[in-house]
Amino acid sequence: MLKKGSKLNSILTGSCPKCQKESMYSDKNPLHLNNVLKMNDHCSHCGLKYQIEPSFFYGAMYVSYALNVAVGIAAFIVSFVFFRASISQSFIAIIITLVLLFPFVLRLSRNLYINMFVSYDPKAGQE
Repeated sequence: MLKKGSKLNSILTGSCPKCQKESMYSDKNPLHLNNVLKMNDHCSHCGLKYQIEPSFFYGAMYVSYALNVAVGIAAFIVSFVFFRASISQSFIAIIITLVLLFPFVLRLSRNLYINMFVSYDPKAGQE
């Protein structure tokens, strides 16, 4: 399903978008909250510098906002429409969902953002 070379593979696994041979993060587990944003400086295989320019990942905040809005709307629809919860219960479900998915959305937004600018290169790191 996740073929090497596809953007989806890099986005969902958090691997280097250029060579897809290693994780961009120093700790692969997003549930270790102290290390959720700690990234390697560059890829050890292809040499891609992850922080393309100073404050590069500030742009990922906009992606994170969009993802959180989508998750919030989905949580509302599931709780209000499918489980027939009240409005207040639905908003509590939104808050709980956003808090629980926070580390995953945070990493996913960074993965999406860097993949907007860097494409897969099958020859990367083969020098």
